[in-house]
Amino acid sequence: MKHLFSTAIASLLALGAFAQKSDGTTKSLINAEKDFAKSIAKNGDKEAFIDYSTTNTLVFRPNPVNAKTFYAAKANAENDVSWVPNLAKVSRSGDLGFTTGAYEVGTAEKKYGQYLSIWKSENGRWKLAIDLGTESNKPLAKITPSFVEPKDHVAPKFLNEREIKAGKEIIITTEKTLNTLLKTHGIAAFGGFLTNDARLLFPGNDAIEGKGKIIAFYNSMISKINLKTTSVDKAIGSDLAYTYGVATIDYKADLRESFNYVFVYEKAADASWNLIVQAFVPAER
Repeated sequence: MKHLFSTAIASLLALGAFAQKSDGTTKSLINAEKDFAKSIAKNGDKEAFIDYSTTNTLVFRPNPVNAKTFYAAKANAENDVSWVPNLAKVSRSGDLGFTTGAYEVGTAEKKYGQYLSIWKSENGRWKLAIDLGTESNKPLAKITPSFVEPKDHVAPKFLNEREIKAGKEIIITTEKTLNTLLKTHGIAAFGGFLTNDARLLFPGNDAIEGKGKIIAFYNSMISKINLKTTSVDKAIGSDLAYTYGVATIDYKADLRESFNYVFVYEKAADASWNLIVQAFVPAER
């Protein structure tokens, strides 16, 4: 019996079951992402993504596609990819979180970029909800890691479909309001919706941190942005949410381009919803 118990424990450790467990902490999310990276290195991207995806997981390649469908039709590859999260946060209800940071691909000829992963808790494990990466030059700025633990634990015991829908409608209305103000007030409208420590992931650029730097970046090259929201999801604890959709961007250089976007929203003390992460990837028509 002792031998069987030891064997079972060893098997669980080998599978990373303890590290993958979703216990409502940001630490557990970071551990799950580390195990995900190990799985890709050991088993290839196909097996790892299928294991860490739900039936609804989306990967942006570059347009959003169902992860299980995409990887089921893809040959398994031993990806020489590495990434390090430098910002992570989990909702107070412990059911939704995100990680973001820099990644590298290749050995001799390296490619660089920034990634954003949205995670949801399913049956006690962290699973991917959304995964995307946007290419950039080799990151120059060193970012101090910020892994923010929930200040407390709030998880409503009874939440019906009507209440869930109403919560999502708040986020949709917030984004519609943002889009309207972008049309009437221009890029400056983002100033009223960004957290002070917000982050922007935009193709060809290192991660841009801070409301002031993000607004300055937008003002330097963009004249108009139009957002078309595709979908939204929200933590049951009502403090984190995300949207994704298509953004049409008019540059000051008389050029228009379409992007897929994922926005992460955080609820402020005054109950307003503000952008903590914005990620854009080119859209294929």
